[in-house]
Amino acid sequence: MRVLLSTYGTRGDVEPLVALAVQLRALGAQVRMCTPPDEEFARRLAGLGIDSVPVGPPVRALMSGAAPPSAAELSRYRTELVDTQFDVFPEAADGCDALVVAGLAQVAARSVAEAAGIHYVYATYAAVNLPSPHHAPPPRPGWPEPAGAANTALWEQDARMVNAQFRAPLNRHRAALGLPPVDNVRDHVYSARPWLAADAVLGPWQETPGLEVVQTGAWTQEDERPLPAELVAFLDAGAPPVYVGFGSISPAPDIARWAVEVSRARGHRVLVSRGWADLDLVDGQDDCFAIGEINHQRLFGELAAVIHHGGAGTTQTAARAGVPQVVVPIRLADNPYWAGQVAAGKVGAALDGPTATIESLSAAFETALAPETRARAEALGAEIRTDGAAVAARLLLDALR
Repeated sequence: MRVLLSTYGTRGDVEPLVALAVQLRALGAQVRMCTPPDEEFARRLAGLGIDSVPVGPPVRALMSGAAPPSAAELSRYRTELVDTQFDVFPEAADGCDALVVAGLAQVAARSVAEAAGIHYVYATYAAVNLPSPHHAPPPRPGWPEPAGAANTALWEQDARMVNAQFRAPLNRHRAALGLPPVDNVRDHVYSARPWLAADAVLGPWQETPGLEVVQTGAWTQEDERPLPAELVAFLDAGAPPVYVGFGSISPAPDIARWAVEVSRARGHRVLVSRGWADLDLVDGQDDCFAIGEINHQRLFGELAAVIHHGGAGTTQTAARAGVPQVVVPIRLADNPYWAGQVAAGKVGAALDGPTATIESLSAAFETALAPETRARAEALGAEIRTDGAAVAARLLLDALR
């Protein structure tokens, strides 16, 4: 069997599909992946022997500009991405039995699968991305946040915004394929049976009429890489440090510097992850160490706390390690949701990044370092499952058989 996997986004969007690809190949399937054309993704897939197909503009350049893209620029990028997907997906899916996509940006995928007569699966990494009366829609870059209404009404507003962006270009391409028009683009992309690739303890789904959600567990891959010798020496030289990192996003101004100051003020050494923002907070003192892309699975269990942006992967890895978290998200996608999950589970603390102060960060740090928080984090870590990608791979191949 042959499967095409596709997503568009940062490393946090790509890595779960890589984990699924590895599990599918272990079960005998052939896999290829559509990802952004960034060199790091192509290199990652080549190292695993997975065929890669570049789609869309590079994500790192989009994320790391001097200023965030304007609403008009994001709208243009989205329309161009849909056109590119309709150009690339048909050939990429040729000979495949299934197309599995992650993220709302995969607007063309279901139409291409429909035209080719192949199985289609939509997956998301957080429950907040799926319509439900139990939560509001997530913030979407470049679009105004729906506000001032019940959750059901907010989701209706969200559908109208998605339609305004995507319905015309989508239906233009569907007509060219001889397919009928779509009225609700968001729900068309999601399908009536989406998969939720999130841990059922950390990010559970609440039953919602009209959606048959399949929660597989988070898609993760065991990382066997050793830590760099210099980092091991730093860890061995003193008490567990605090990790400060914000992945592929640029944190709100001063947050990273405040995180280092707050950690030091309480006698903790600090690890600063440079990330895509290329944080450079190391000032020559021997209590602060800068790191690049390393094995978080191996590192996080050695830490006093993790201060981060609320990405699904970072939140999951920290929870699995049983380490307390301080989540300082910007208002983007599922980051605020994961911050709320950490706070609700009392395994750390959460702040609103744009309104955070050094005083509120200091108070959150105190909460995270409390012994009872550490105890709850360790208890949660013992419940986190690691077989989500294997579960999803078996479900998919069973459906195809």
